[in-house]
Amino acid sequence: MKIVYNKYIPFTNHSAINICGVVFAKSIYKPLSAENIRHEAIHTQQMRELLYIPFYLWYVIEWLVRLFQYKSKMEAYYNISFEREAYANHGNTEYLKNRKLFSFLKYI
Repeated sequence: MKIVYNKYIPFTNHSAINICGVVFAKSIYKPLSAENIRHEAIHTQQMRELLYIPFYLWYVIEWLVRLFQYKSKMEAYYNISFEREAYANHGNTEYLKNRKLFSFLKYI
């Protein structure tokens, strides 16, 4: 997984964003923590499983559903199934070795 450090991306207050398997991180977070790298690696696996474009479509649609449900942008973000899986497992150094296909479905 390639990590690109820069001043601007992500545009939000997050430390990193994964775009098609390339992680863009703000330079102030260099180097990214091992947990952050695992979090983004989990997203890369999710993207591969869904062949990238469907991942992004699902992500946006689920965020909109969660926004309607929680009435909060951040609450919606934290409750997207992809994010729930990544946050729940980014501390587990063995997770990606043992992860089953489409594991994010358990977090819907």
